[in-house]
Amino acid sequence: MKIGLAVPQYGRFAGLSSVLRVAAEAESMGFHSLWAGDRLLTPLRPKDRYPGGDGSIPEAHRVFLDPFAVLSVAASATSTARLGTSALNACWYPPVVLARSLATIDHLSGGRLEVGLGLGWSSDEYAAAGVPWKDRARRYEATLDALEAIWTSDPVSFEHDLWTIAPSHIEPKPVRRPPLLLGGFAEAALRRVGRRADGWLPATLPIPALTSMWRTVCRSAEEADRDPGALRMILRANPIVTDRGTPPRSGTVAEICAYLATAAEAGVHEVILDLQHTATDDRHLLELAEAFKDDLTARLT
Repeated sequence: MKIGLAVPQYGRFAGLSSVLRVAAEAESMGFHSLWAGDRLLTPLRPKDRYPGGDGSIPEAHRVFLDPFAVLSVAASATSTARLGTSALNACWYPPVVLARSLATIDHLSGGRLEVGLGLGWSSDEYAAAGVPWKDRARRYEATLDALEAIWTSDPVSFEHDLWTIAPSHIEPKPVRRPPLLLGGFAEAALRRVGRRADGWLPATLPIPALTSMWRTVCRSAEEADRDPGALRMILRANPIVTDRGTPPRSGTVAEICAYLATAAEAGVHEVILDLQHTATDDRHLLELAEAFKDDLTARLT
């Protein structure tokens, strides 16, 4: 199992010095990948529950840097680490704008981009972005179709009732088509992963639930005449490190790593550690990152 790290992006870590230091030192430590997420706002009276913890939006999310800018900075501070999104809310962006932003990061990083996309969970954010909440799954599918056309065709031509791209040259192209990773837990989302993605982006769940959902992804791939063995499961962990917790969401480094090692045995190909909720500063985040990496590496060898 490969080990990735969420790059500093929100709360106390939302600053240039944090992004530069953590990205560079994480690569030096041997982290395989660096990841950024996507939040727009923190509503005072949210219409939807946050999908984690007690349903409240984390206080740290009140300050959240743009993922494209953060990954561009991380690209400038590194040379080998993969750069991924976990995950962008695909429907907020016109496909040509999204394709250009992602292709630019891939181009500037020498082909190190991994594209993780999701539907999002907040209707408040959709409203602020001027995007209809209704029929978002249909918009999502059309966005994926448009991205494929923009990245793999020249000239590009795309027609849909949501967008029309007249025959055009759209450059730069990615160095190679970036791996496409999709989030989601509903059956339709899991089947979409199997049908058209290169991997799935789940969060920490009980292992039986994780493996059951992965079987749905693999069955969908087989039904679409795709090789399920070529798909990757990339698990995001947002732990709170404490002596008295409930793994995998909280607990000691050893307790959380025990869960992650079991997840690796169950088929997880890569883990993304997001330590911004539990670390107090850059030095602490890097110390925790090293402790997690050392413990996990020992368990997996």
